[in-house]
Amino acid sequence: MLNTEKVRTDHTQLDSYEPLELVQALVDDQLQAVNAVRAASDSLAQAVTQALPRLLQGGRLIYVGAGTSGRLGVLDSVELYPTFSWPHERAVALLAGGKEAMYIAVEGAEDDREMGASDIASAQVGANDVVLLLAASGATPYVLGALAAARAAGALTIGMANNPDAAVTREAHIGITLDTGAELISGSTRLKAGTAQKIALNTFSSAVMVRMHKVHGNLMVDVKPTNAKLYRRCVNLTVLATGVDEAVARSTLEVCDYQVKLAIVMIEKKLGLEQARALLARCDGSVRKALA
Repeated sequence: MLNTEKVRTDHTQLDSYEPLELVQALVDDQLQAVNAVRAASDSLAQAVTQALPRLLQGGRLIYVGAGTSGRLGVLDSVELYPTFSWPHERAVALLAGGKEAMYIAVEGAEDDREMGASDIASAQVGANDVVLLLAASGATPYVLGALAAARAAGALTIGMANNPDAAVTREAHIGITLDTGAELISGSTRLKAGTAQKIALNTFSSAVMVRMHKVHGNLMVDVKPTNAKLYRRCVNLTVLATGVDEAVARSTLEVCDYQVKLAIVMIEKKLGLEQARALLARCDGSVRKALA
C-alpha cells in the first residue's frame, strides 16, 4: 500500500474530537509537509540548476497533473506573470480533464494515459521546455503518459510525488520525493501531500526567477502591476531600493511604464530611459550587475 493511502493509528477517534482539538490535529499534521520539502532540497536545487539553461534559451515551464496536483500546477503557473512578469505563454498548465476540471472533477480523466501524451503533443513541447509532472501517488496514468511524451520530445522532465520509489520520479530526469506519509484523514492527499507540493512548486519557481535576475536583493523588481495594490507596490519597491522619496519614485516609474528594474537603474545611475534599458540588457537583466 502506498504511504499516502495508509490508515493512521494515532487519530482513530478523529470524528469525536471537539472543534479546537480537531483543528489543532489537522494543523499539526501539516507541519510534516515542510519537513518533507526540506528533505527534498537537494533534488529541488538540482531541478533549478538544470532548468535554467533551457529557460534562458526561451523554454517554457509546463505543469502537468490531475486533481489537486493539477490545480496546484495551474495556481503556480498563473502567479508567475504578476509576480515576475513571466510571460503567460511561457507558463502552461495541463490539467487532466481540461480547463473545466479546475472547478469540477472530471471522472476518469486521470486514468487516461493517452490523453496525457496527446496534451503534450498539442502543447508542442520541445527541447527547451521544462515539464513538471505532479502526482501525489506518483503513478497517475495521465501524468505518466505526459512524462513519456515529454521525454521523447527532448524536454527536461521533473517528476514530483509523495511516495518513495514512485514511477513519476523514477522515469523523470529529476525525481523529487515529498514523503509526507499517511494522511490524518486516510487517503485525502489534498491535505499535507498537497501542502508539500504547493511549497515545493513555490520554492522551485521562485528560485528559478531569482536566478534569472527577477529579484534584486530580496525585492521583487520584475513585478507586473495589474491593479492598484501592485502599482503601489512598485512605488514602495523603488523607494526601498534607491532611498528616494515617493514623488521621485512615482515620476520615474511613469516614464518607464512602471518597470521597477528600469526605475532603479535610472535613479541610481542617473540615466535616461533608453540608456538604462541598454545597460540592463548588457547585464542580462541583472540590476546588481548594472549598478556595479
